[in-house]
Amino acid sequence: MTEAYIYDAIRTPRGKGRKDGSLHEVTSAKLSAGVLNALKERNNLTGHAVEDVIWGNVTQVKEAGGCLARTAVLASELDQSIPGLAINRFCASGMEAVNLAANQVRGGAGEAYIAGGVEMMGRVPMGSDGAAIAVDPSIAMETYFVPQGISADIIATEYGFSRDDADQLAVASQQRADAAWKDNRFARSIVPVKDQNGLTILDTDEYMRPQTDMQSLGALNAAFEAMGTTMPGFDKVALMKYPHLEAINHIHTAGNSSGIVDGAAGVLIGSKEYGEKMGLKPRARIRQTAKIGTDPTIMLTGPVPVTHKILADSGMSIGDIDLFEVNEAFSSVVLRFMQAFNVDHSKVNVNGGSIAMGHPLGATGAIIIGTLLDELERSDKEVGLATLCIASGMGAATIIERV
Repeated sequence: MTEAYIYDAIRTPRGKGRKDGSLHEVTSAKLSAGVLNALKERNNLTGHAVEDVIWGNVTQVKEAGGCLARTAVLASELDQSIPGLAINRFCASGMEAVNLAANQVRGGAGEAYIAGGVEMMGRVPMGSDGAAIAVDPSIAMETYFVPQGISADIIATEYGFSRDDADQLAVASQQRADAAWKDNRFARSIVPVKDQNGLTILDTDEYMRPQTDMQSLGALNAAFEAMGTTMPGFDKVALMKYPHLEAINHIHTAGNSSGIVDGAAGVLIGSKEYGEKMGLKPRARIRQTAKIGTDPTIMLTGPVPVTHKILADSGMSIGDIDLFEVNEAFSSVVLRFMQAFNVDHSKVNVNGGSIAMGHPLGATGAIIIGTLLDELERSDKEVGLATLCIASGMGAATIIERV
């Protein structure tokens, strides 16, 4: 089987996903096109330089609808002979784009791909696509559907995580992200967003709150308690599924959950022969990919079983992994991962995560793969694993190895 290599991995800074956010006037297609243009320029991609552009985005409606991947190609400076494929695996869409591209290369279906994703959460709000899993009663009732925040609180209740546990992880995320930016650890990957006149709109992650401490987090109200305890009373739905729990402990707040932001990321993936032909040096080998379905009510535990699966598929153990990127959708997701594998926090999200910098749904999977690669190189480590929880109960993971 042909090996698949990462030749480049870039991302935009993440803007606050609201009307006063720096990227609010940029469309999904334009932000994606900027990433494609940067990959083209950085790697001298001319003509039909890649087989396809595989692009994840979650809320595929209005300006983010249609086949956004193809729209982004046409809005970019890439050759129009390159097609585009838009995909959606909720929060893992960007990772699934990378994994799909890698497996296409490994299977011989083309020498190279650009993969990644985008989400402009301030322009196309999460949930505005009216997903059946949430709004169709015949499905929601059968699956004991609850909103993700309730699922995160179920994890905390089931596995014994306190509000202090969640807040401590959030403070660490903020401190690590701040230190990483000050140390220029993202410099290789960040592509500033510019307007049509070439003026920089945003060149740093603007969601971060480095002054965050336990006291400021402790003053925040539980974000999902009201929806759990008042009509329609999602706690009652959860307790029908998990009757051994006496009550749901609502520990998550806006401060220990991921931020709503705008952003995009892209990865150039190709075979060894492609790199030699293009004069490019591979940075890492995509060693293994995996995905799995999980309980749709607790929903967000997917990183645990998918990590078991990817380790078994690759013949590895948890001790073979030097660094981990576990998306910080909610604090309890990361806390459960570390608990399940007895992994020290010093190896997990060492440069902060989505609690500090935000979670642009369709882009995050590609972002954390790039962040993992940058940190493996910076710290002179060899093997890393990236994983995400996924709405409706799924998990995805990727193992990369420096070359």
